[in-house]
Amino acid sequence: MNPAKPALIRETFPVGPLQCNCTIIGDPISKKALVVDPGGNPEQILARLDAHGLKVVSIIHTHAHLDHFLASGQLKEMTGATLHLHKDDQFLWDNLEMQCQMFGVPYTPVPAPDRWLVDDEELACGCGVALHTPGHTPGSMSFWFADAKLLIAGDTLFRRGIGRTDLWGGDQATIVRSIKQRLYSLDEQATVVTGHGPDTRLGDEMRQNPFVRA
Repeated sequence: MNPAKPALIRETFPVGPLQCNCTIIGDPISKKALVVDPGGNPEQILARLDAHGLKVVSIIHTHAHLDHFLASGQLKEMTGATLHLHKDDQFLWDNLEMQCQMFGVPYTPVPAPDRWLVDDEELACGCGVALHTPGHTPGSMSFWFADAKLLIAGDTLFRRGIGRTDLWGGDQATIVRSIKQRLYSLDEQATVVTGHGPDTRLGDEMRQNPFVRA
């Protein structure tokens, strides 16, 4: 019998002025890690990585609204990790200063992404895949970790809610299609890490989400 693979390390905590959920995903064997959506508090994120004995190799983004990447440049500088985003959200990334002015948030410049994420791309650490789930923004991504039954949905799907579509590039019909076709086709037992607020279970959303039912 093969010994069971040790479970992925996963910690989620709110960061930044708009309390976006930042998630650390670590491979317990290689000790390499992904950081998803570092929207602020880079020192706190680094402290949590250190506490788990992890080295971040890749900083990945569910989308490019300011609250999901405010600390990305600082974290890259501190760790040397690469920045990843879907190309369709480049216009939002490039307009960070304008977004900060609109929301009254201090502006810190962020360098350009190092790589463009694509649909069904395998993530660093080999532990998950990127899913293109547009609607909240044109380049919105979700990250699926099948072995861990873990879905990081960003601002696409919330506990009994879905992402707003009244900001730049948002589209209601598109987000509904992304949720029904991509997210609701995954394992019902999966834990869903949302962009803000508490985790939920995918099967519960399929049956009880008032905006999109399976």
